[in-house]
Amino acid sequence: MGIEFSGVSKTYPDGTEAVAEFSCSVPSHRTLALVGTSGSGKTTLMRMVNRMIDPTTGTVLIDGSDVRDLDKVALRRSIGYVPQAGGLLPHRKVIDNVTTVPVLCGTPKAQARADALELLAKVGLDPSLAKRYPGQLSGGQQQRVAVARALAADPNILLMDEPFGAVDPIVRRDLQDQLLALQSELGKTIVLVTHDIDEAFRLGDQVIILRTGGIIAQSGSPQEIVAAPANDFVRDFIGADRAERTLRTVDLDGRQVVVDGDDRPVGVLS
Repeated sequence: MGIEFSGVSKTYPDGTEAVAEFSCSVPSHRTLALVGTSGSGKTTLMRMVNRMIDPTTGTVLIDGSDVRDLDKVALRRSIGYVPQAGGLLPHRKVIDNVTTVPVLCGTPKAQARADALELLAKVGLDPSLAKRYPGQLSGGQQQRVAVARALAADPNILLMDEPFGAVDPIVRRDLQDQLLALQSELGKTIVLVTHDIDEAFRLGDQVIILRTGGIIAQSGSPQEIVAAPANDFVRDFIGADRAERTLRTVDLDGRQVVVDGDDRPVGVLS
């Protein structure tokens, strides 16, 4: 399912304008990464898709249908959602967290549980963890459960709000790898919110860098943005002048080794 934001704005009762005239299209089976500092409107935009927030003006369309014409409850159950820090229900076992939406949608409990065990394995968890409570899991394991729960009803759209921001860098990288593998297999339409430009570049097919108020500073593929930052704001935001963004090759015993601007090895050209 494709998503289209058409001239959406959001102004709160106190006059704060979170988003102003934002438009973009997210093709089916692709990942859009919204990245920006606090106050850039990225989470507001993502929450417009499942109507956690309604725009003041403009429209959000899913496959051509205005989301405001859709029932809120049915819409949210049809869209996978991974909030910050997982948002798991602490008093329910892992398997019951994962089966929440399928059971609400009418899937027989036994079938939902069988499907949940398969999903836990798919996100890299031992199915034996199904009987534990979220508090008995590590932060990385909880995030994997959150992804499994979001995928449990087989949604076409997946919303992810800073999904890996609460774990250490090694676990974060592993979770990113897992998401890339899942996306390669499942082909969801994903809207990912992050403040980490490297995560946006790694996971997004399309990246939108936002200024305060939901103003688009630049939109494009990671390669396009790195190759040609649109302005000084983007250049500073992506760290275009950082050593790791400037790569070159050196010959070492007949092999082409890639090094960064500080001569630190990055990899070997095959």
